[in-house]
Amino acid sequence: MNSSSCSVLRLLGAMAVIHLASPALAASPEAWAAHKAEVVSKCSAASDLKGGTLVGALVEYDDSVGFTAALIAGTYPQQHMKHQPGRSLCLFDKRARTAHVSPADDLK
Repeated sequence: MNSSSCSVLRLLGAMAVIHLASPALAASPEAWAAHKAEVVSKCSAASDLKGGTLVGALVEYDDSVGFTAALIAGTYPQQHMKHQPGRSLCLFDKRARTAHVSPADDLK
């Protein structure tokens, strides 16, 4: 084997050792539960719906997008709305940790 081949093999071996020694980057179940609780709490508050709760599951976007989507259902607290049921679509910004909502009553 020539010195070039040995260098490549040493480099690949070092990369394998580094990869195997690095900690897993996946979030723990506790971290996911805390994320879900924060999203639901902030989205419910931003929706202004009374008794706001999550409908279905969170929609997690890739980290390059940086958002989690949630559909929140509750009732309109305004007297003129007569406590009708309502829904809001929420986008939770993972970086800023803020919730942005829009009415979503027409979603099926």
